[in-house]
Amino acid sequence: MDNNILRNNPMLANISPEKLQFLMNFAGSKKPAEMKDMMPFLLATMNSAKSKNIQFSESETDLLVSVLKQNMSPEEAEKADKIMKLMRERKSG
Repeated sequence: MDNNILRNNPMLANISPEKLQFLMNFAGSKKPAEMKDMMPFLLATMNSAKSKNIQFSESETDLLVSVLKQNMSPEEAEKADKIMKLMRERKSG
């Protein structure tokens, strides 16, 4: 993914530089191809953020997902929505 989508997006103007850098690193990382591997990958990413004292609010997360989905195919966007739903269920359950 082109990190300029994150860096130059006015919707992300109020996100701290630390969060933005973390997101750019995440955007540039190799993601699992299989859906079954995506949840462990995202959980590890979240743990990495937590270890760096980086936390995203629900509204920040929603905003970031919507920005990232702008360059996704419809299939990828649907997959992202499913993953977000699973993560919210896990968090609330």
